[in-house]
This record gives sequence, structure tokens and C-alpha cells, in this order.
Amino acid sequence: MISINEMNLKGTKVRLREKYTDDAWNDYVWRADLELAELDAAPRLNIPFDQYQRIHKEDLRYPTPRSYRFAVETIEDSTHIGNCMYYDLDTKKNQAELGVMIGDRGYWNGGFGTEAVSLLVNYMFQHLELDRIYLKTLDWNIRAQRAFDKIGFSKYGASRQGKYQFILMELSRGEWEIPSNNEI
Repeated sequence: MISINEMNLKGTKVRLREKYTDDAWNDYVWRADLELAELDAAPRLNIPFDQYQRIHKEDLRYPTPRSYRFAVETIEDSTHIGNCMYYDLDTKKNQAELGVMIGDRGYWNGGFGTEAVSLLVNYMFQHLELDRIYLKTLDWNIRAQRAFDKIGFSKYGASRQGKYQFILMELSRGEWEIPSNNEI
């Protein structure tokens, strides 16, 4: 079986690679950041780093078959700037949910997240042979909605979880086109 790192999950700005134990510090800092937690509609991480590091190592050692997390790193200097993932993989319905977070604010508004999602979408349609990819984004996160729109996602509904209101978006295989410069 070919590993994720042997695939060409590479664009002009970012590459997607498998997660490493060395990613733990960045992941910890990003999850403990109040603004990033709010953008992720998640509670702010509030445990010591050594405890988080043990959890991170276990997650990498024992991945779940219905999800996969990728690190997003820059092409220019291999800086780890964020993460993206698919989860809730349903092989009967041929669909999965997608998530992304660019944690390093220095890379916001530069197309890095859009390219990471595009690479992940290409991978999911080509290698997981999905028919549908869906996601949810906070109703007030217009920047993320614009990025998802650029890739081809369309709104299909809304939902509420606790204090959060979400926009639901999806992309079907029939609406997706393989970009020639992002071959996987």
C-alpha cells in the first residue's frame, strides 16, 4: 500500500503530509488559543502540554479507520501551518466530512487554506472514491465560506449545536473537476 507521504499531495503553496509526533507543540498551541477554538466551535484546550503530548502520540499510534488527519505545510520552507482531515467516512454512502484549520495566522488570507482543502478534496474523490464530501462552518465565518465556495462547495442547509449556528455545505463527485495542476 502506498503511504500518504509517497503521494503527490502538493500544490503551489502547500503540501499535505501525514501527522508526526513533532507536530504536537503546534497543535497544542493552536487548540489552546481562544480565537482558534472559537473558529473551530470547540472548547479551548486547557491541559498541560505533557498530557496533550501523550494523547497526541496515542492518536497517531492508533488511528481510526473512519478518519485521517493531515498536516498542512508550506512548499517554500516546510513550515507546519495547520491541519486538515476527513472524518465520519461512510463507505456505504460513499461520503465523508471534511475539516480544516490554518493555525498560523501569518498564513491567513493568502490562499493556503483554500489550496489545502482543494488538495484534500482531490485526494478524497480520487483515492477514497467518494460520491459526496460535506462540511459545516460557522454562520459568521464568511472567510471560510468564501474559500469553500471557490472550491465548488454549495450550501444545502443550516444546523445548530449549543450556542453555535452552522452553514452546511457539500460537494458531489459530479460537481467536482480535477485541476490539472493538482494531480495526486
